[in-house]
Amino acid sequence: MAKEMHKTPNLDALESGPWPSFVTGLKRLAKDKDYVVDLLGQLEHSYVTRKGYWKGGTVGVFGYGGGVIPRFTEAKDENGKPMFPAAAEFHTLRVMPPAGMHYNTDVLRKMADVWEKHGSGLIAFHGQSGDIMFQGAKTDNVQGAFDAINELGFDLGGAGPAVRTSMSCVGAARCEQSCYDEGRAHRAVINTFLDDIHRPSLPYKFKFKFSGCPNDCMNSIQRADMAVIGTWRDNIRTDETLARKWFAKHGMNELVNDVVARCPTKAIRLKEVKDLKAGDSVSTVKLSDTHGLEIENHDCVRCMHCINVMTGALAPGKDKGATVLVGGKRTLKIGDLMGTVVVPFMKLETDEDREKLVELGQKIIDFFAENALEHERTGEMIERIGLVNFLEALEIPIDANMVSAPRTNPYVRMDGWDEEVAKMKAAKQVA
Repeated sequence: MAKEMHKTPNLDALESGPWPSFVTGLKRLAKDKDYVVDLLGQLEHSYVTRKGYWKGGTVGVFGYGGGVIPRFTEAKDENGKPMFPAAAEFHTLRVMPPAGMHYNTDVLRKMADVWEKHGSGLIAFHGQSGDIMFQGAKTDNVQGAFDAINELGFDLGGAGPAVRTSMSCVGAARCEQSCYDEGRAHRAVINTFLDDIHRPSLPYKFKFKFSGCPNDCMNSIQRADMAVIGTWRDNIRTDETLARKWFAKHGMNELVNDVVARCPTKAIRLKEVKDLKAGDSVSTVKLSDTHGLEIENHDCVRCMHCINVMTGALAPGKDKGATVLVGGKRTLKIGDLMGTVVVPFMKLETDEDREKLVELGQKIIDFFAENALEHERTGEMIERIGLVNFLEALEIPIDANMVSAPRTNPYVRMDGWDEEVAKMKAAKQVA
């Protein structure tokens, strides 16, 4: 029988709304665990005092420098003893999920059994870094918990100034929009950087994330130091049969307001069938006997909106690959940054293609390790030293697709332009 519950009026209020509350789950665990009884007590105390009471420390498992998040209580009584002794330690194990986050029920039940035995019973699928979060264990139980989780075939994820746990979307396994094999690319990268995940040695954290199409379900452009986002470089594909079915169901009003009008670059035009003109960069599809769509692919920015609305009728092209962006992150030393394009398109179909991706990642991490300041993310380093210097160091050719915003000043100095033209003409004559 667990110890008597603490009075928790503030937490009780969180159960009064129409939505499920985490408090209800904690109370259910507390029926059998003194650990969770005192956890609820400390959480209520935090709500009353409006202060958090967890501090860090040093806790780990043999052979690893990261992956365990230490938490010790600072809620003490007048004698310096923990106010809630059963939950004075509340360490978290970060565990790497499988690529695409695929599980079967047998594994999930075994994970739950491990954490019921060694920890609080609280598991989060998944934390902001993508890890499975086994939340709440005492120091003496951390090694045993990890050993049991490791026996299931899972490994600790990243923590501290290291390469962090990567994330990839379900992608090709279930999604028709997938533009490359996210799972294989994810696995190739992780296998290479496993030592950098387990043994922190960088100025600060570094994250990879893999999204199979520009919908970017992993939010990699906002959250990844190196984002790999699926894309295509030929024309959008069309299917007249599905387009006609879609138009018959949704009609002209929805087509104009939800598809044509929402194209950010006005690449989609509604035309009469007799005026439809296909071309090298133009996709066309008939919606009825009288109207059709004309898509200027040179103007398409792969936002996915039309494809999401008219799934099947419109689809990504056949020449698929990925765009690589660097520098996304949340607020730290400077404001939020989205990733900057460093490779507009690369194929990811063969082992050789994936090896090139790994080599690029290794170059970026090596440069980051040597040139970033302490507690500085990749995006902040690039902002400080300049994108051109970063690209030159990595020997990446400059491309117009890397421009995040056009110049606001239209004036350009032309000193020396005539001399440059003369040199180019002379070189051509020699050739």
